Amino acid sequence: MNICIVGTGYVGLVSAACFAEMGNNVCCVDVNPQVIEKLQSGQVHIFEPGLEELVIRNYAEGRLRFTTAMDEGLKDALFVFICVGTPPREDGSADLSYVHQVAVTVGQKMQGYKVIVDKSTVPVGTADKVREIIRGELDTRGESLEFDVVSNPEFLKEGDAINDFLKPDRVIVGTDNVRTAELLKALYAPFARSREKVIVMGIRSAEMTKYAANCMLATKISFINEVANICELVGADVRDVRAGIGSDSRIGYQFIYPGVGYGGSCFPKDVKALIGTAGEYAYEPQLLQAVDDVNDRQKTSLSRKIEKYFADQGGVAGKTLALWGLAFKANTDDTREASSLEMIRELTAAGMRIKAFDPVAGEKTRRLLADNTLVEIVEDEYEALAGAQALAVVTEWNQFRNPDFGKIKKELEAPLIFDGRNLYAPDLMAEMGFAYFCIGRPDPK
Repeated sequence: MNICIVGTGYVGLVSAACFAEMGNNVCCVDVNPQVIEKLQSGQVHIFEPGLEELVIRNYAEGRLRFTTAMDEGLKDALFVFICVGTPPREDGSADLSYVHQVAVTVGQKMQGYKVIVDKSTVPVGTADKVREIIRGELDTRGESLEFDVVSNPEFLKEGDAINDFLKPDRVIVGTDNVRTAELLKALYAPFARSREKVIVMGIRSAEMTKYAANCMLATKISFINEVANICELVGADVRDVRAGIGSDSRIGYQFIYPGVGYGGSCFPKDVKALIGTAGEYAYEPQLLQAVDDVNDRQKTSLSRKIEKYFADQGGVAGKTLALWGLAFKANTDDTREASSLEMIRELTAAGMRIKAFDPVAGEKTRRLLADNTLVEIVEDEYEALAGAQALAVVTEWNQFRNPDFGKIKKELEAPLIFDGRNLYAPDLMAEMGFAYFCIGRPDPK
């Protein structure tokens, strides 16, 4: 099938590469000529395991093309996927200006029947607005071309997006047109060979499903973090509590890992956006607001432990913290809404120096924090330790899970670890002579 993908960001490029991998002809359109030039030369501007290989191979074999010209993208395409960003506004609502601009351009340029697919995460009612915009542009042209607008939200995990796309749990298709539903089923058939994975529903229900899914997962994270905080106060160990509740099949173990809160481009934005949508209908979503509030507080839970520890030693001013992990989670270079950045802002505001390392997100963070003279981004995790009074682990990269503790102890000024991901066994840390602070169990005396 012939597909046009508008937007070569995270969702757009992953979708394009995976559709092309299944034999489809895919043309990606982006307004940024620098991005298009890089892609045409085999340079992938997004870090995602396996993505670069797919892009280079399918581009070389002619199934994947890149252009800045919407006319070229639309020319032979049956499906037009809108995959542009919907960043949050200051009030937390989704900024749909890029989506609307794509709709305008499609309405101005399309020459025949198209299935317009909203792949971007958008508020309920967006497909109706996209349809209205395209129809308005066609009316201005004096054209009566047929088209359909479909909601087909993405459910990609950063760090495992290729696998998620190629082997999806489900494919949500929002449409009220039986013919269009069959076209989408045919498009996704190669991704659902073992069982039927396409779930067809109304457009607004599909739009809502995306937000509900992410808000449910965010709720589980905030819940276990709330429980972890209470565990610290009452003398319980959240690791044992997690094992106890996770064994209940109604709850399960997924997304109940205590830590320093969720980040990235999806959960924070989508929780706030659904709160905003509810507000537009004069409804106060108390649970969602609590999920958001708990997460905001949790992002600084580790920095509060650090400040408390050094309070009777003159505070954190003038001291140095080694920090492992800058990305919001492992296997990505995404630092949007990352807890590490909140920690850095809070601790450097109090005068603490930060020596940080991340295997992928270091260079991006170096540029982002270039104006903060108290932050140094280094090239090796052990280099970060030299001269530091403590180590804080913030991202659960595999290489941090079983490090050389002897080297850590030797390089640090004091054997002191603050673990925001509960990677290490407290008993082992004590046996090795470390003062060890983690999430969800009482701090050592």
